[in-house]
Amino acid sequence: MTDTVVSFQPFDPSFLADPYPQYEALRGSVPVERHEFGFWALWRHADVTAMLKDRLSVEDTNVTTFGPMREVYDEIYGEADMQRRGGGVSMLDRDPPDHTRLRRLVSQAFTPKTVERLVPVIQDLVDEALDRIADEGSVDLIEALAFPLPFAVISEMMGMPEDNVDRLRELSSLIVRSLEPVPDAEVVRQILAADIEMAERTAEAIAWKRQHPADDLLTALINAEEAGDALTDEELIAQVVLLYVAGHETTVNLIGNGTLALLNHPEQAAIWRDRPDLDDNAVEELLRYDSPVQFTRRVTLEDYEVDGLTIPKGCFVMASLGSANRDEAVFGPDAGVIKLDRPNAKQHASFGGGVHHCLGNALSRREAKAALSSLFRRFPNLVLAGTPTRNERINLRGVTDLPVTVY
Repeated sequence: MTDTVVSFQPFDPSFLADPYPQYEALRGSVPVERHEFGFWALWRHADVTAMLKDRLSVEDTNVTTFGPMREVYDEIYGEADMQRRGGGVSMLDRDPPDHTRLRRLVSQAFTPKTVERLVPVIQDLVDEALDRIADEGSVDLIEALAFPLPFAVISEMMGMPEDNVDRLRELSSLIVRSLEPVPDAEVVRQILAADIEMAERTAEAIAWKRQHPADDLLTALINAEEAGDALTDEELIAQVVLLYVAGHETTVNLIGNGTLALLNHPEQAAIWRDRPDLDDNAVEELLRYDSPVQFTRRVTLEDYEVDGLTIPKGCFVMASLGSANRDEAVFGPDAGVIKLDRPNAKQHASFGGGVHHCLGNALSRREAKAALSSLFRRFPNLVLAGTPTRNERINLRGVTDLPVTVY
């Protein structure tokens, strides 16, 4: 193992189409690497999951504040009021104790009971979408189901005014690009402009909700308090933006990737149709097999030892969730095969780990289970009607369209 320039080629068209052969080669040859772009990369399950549990920093790891993008970030934001910075105080980008405090307050509102209460709402939305698909016969499944479902669910959960929802969906789709490793300057300008507008719209919605409280997540976040501590307006805006952005595209990709995997492996779809007892494990295996999020990132707070190699203090580290999920050392020699009854499927790293384990994981699982189990049971003869288009993103892996026909 060395700390020299490595073979990871994130912009290679073959990687964007299918990253898993490259991951396999990297796990076997240089599982801890320093890339020519300046970051370090981890590829093995043991190293990735250990890093997620260790107290490495997440602050200043957003691509819009890292390296050459910092100048663009400052140019767009300038001295803007923090209320106009949707990601400015998000718990996603904060270390303890700030992260601990924010997560504790948000968790008061985002409870398992809240998610369970949404189950019939999710199923109704899925059934309505499937009715429309049945009427049309041939559809783009991303546009017909995977894309609208998560946003409808989070908007219902938030109790967001309806006149805000369509524009928030557009803005969310732009902001989520900030999770890509190396966007160009123009993309960063678009991200930050969308971030500011979404923060402003969220502030307006919060002001409206203070005057019209209801039994919803936004009201609960406004009222969240512990020992006299509550979310400031800036923190409240940031958490709402985070829940929208993080809760949307990742679930879109989970449903899209899962559907495509099952269409390409119809024998697995048939097994699932006949075995409702596999509903939960099937979702875990689909999360493992083709993760909607391929990387997470940290900054070392001190010299960090991995497999006998020292990553110096202050280094930017990319941990490959997608590679960890296909590690033969954990999932066996058939790690590259989809098996909905895989006993240890839940050992995947798709929701991260440690203190930053995805807060919305239960909601995402519920949405995927309802969408995919209902889709393949209602339409047992569902088939691809064309070649799906990969979104060509390094981190948020998905498809932009998924043409299907039902019979």
